[in-house]
Amino acid sequence: MSFERVASLSDVPTYEALAVTVDRYDVAIARDGDEVFALQDLCSHASVSLSEGEVADCTIECWLHGSTFDLRTGKPTTFPATEPVATFPVEVRDGDIYVDVTTTLNGVTPA
Repeated sequence: MSFERVASLSDVPTYEALAVTVDRYDVAIARDGDEVFALQDLCSHASVSLSEGEVADCTIECWLHGSTFDLRTGKPTTFPATEPVATFPVEVRDGDIYVDVTTTLNGVTPA
């Protein structure tokens, strides 16, 4: 695995998301309580930034049409999205967030 530092934990408020770029991918770093997740920052339905949406109950909502995605699996939990988004391994070390975009947790190839 090839983890890259993307932000400080303090850069991502609880129940919010932050847009970062890792290598060639736009990634949304989302915090739900004490957990941190990384997923491709691109709604599979409308190709807009997921990091601008609301985070709650381990999901992130696309601000444009209201699709929600499970932060753990990338799977859509509400329509109109029907395809999952890529999720990436995350580590928190000494208050810093690291992401590995060389592999996905859910097998979805990032766009």
